Amino acid sequence: MALPATIHTFTVQLADVDRGVYDELSLRIARHPSETETYMMTRLLAYCLEYEEGIAFSDGLSQTDEPAVLVRDMTGSITAWIEVGAPDADRIHFASKAAGRVAVYTHRDPAKVLASWAGKKIHRSEDVVLHSFDDGLVEGAVAALDRRNTMTLSVTERQIYLELNGAHLSGAVHEHRIE
Repeated sequence: MALPATIHTFTVQLADVDRGVYDELSLRIARHPSETETYMMTRLLAYCLEYEEGIAFSDGLSQTDEPAVLVRDMTGSITAWIEVGAPDADRIHFASKAAGRVAVYTHRDPAKVLASWAGKKIHRSEDVVLHSFDDGLVEGAVAALDRRNTMTLSVTERQIYLELNGAHLSGAVHEHRIE
C-alpha cells in the first residue's frame, strides 16, 4: 500500500516590493512521501516569488510532463514553466519550447546545476533563469515548518525577509544564467 501525501497548509502574507505584488495567499501543499521538506519549501518559495494571476502547483510527481509550478493564461496555455531542484538539460529544453518563460529555483549548488547543463542543447538558453538562495535560508525555513503554517514573505531588491511560525530568516535570491 502506497503512503499518502502529507498536507501542509500555509497562510502567506506576500509583499514583493520588487514586482509590486501584495497579497494574502491560502495554500494547501501536498508533499509526496518521496519529496523532501527542502524541495517542498523551495517549491513554496518559487510559487511566492513568481506569484501572478494563473499560477498553480502542478499535480506533482504523477505529472511528469508538467513543472512543479506553472502559470497558465486564460486560454489554458502555459506562459511560465517553473522548475524546482536540479532538472536535466532535456527537461529545460522541452520547457523552453512549451512556455514563453522558464525559471528554475534550486536548493542545491547552482554551479553544479549549471555544470550539468553545460554544452547541452537548450532552446532559448539565454532566456532561462536559475535562482538560488543564500546558504541556510531554505534549511532554516524547513526547521520552522509545521503542518499548519503562518508565513510573512517580503522581498526587496532580491533580499528575502521571511517569518515562518515565529522564526525570522533572511537571505538573498541569486540569479544565474546559462553561459
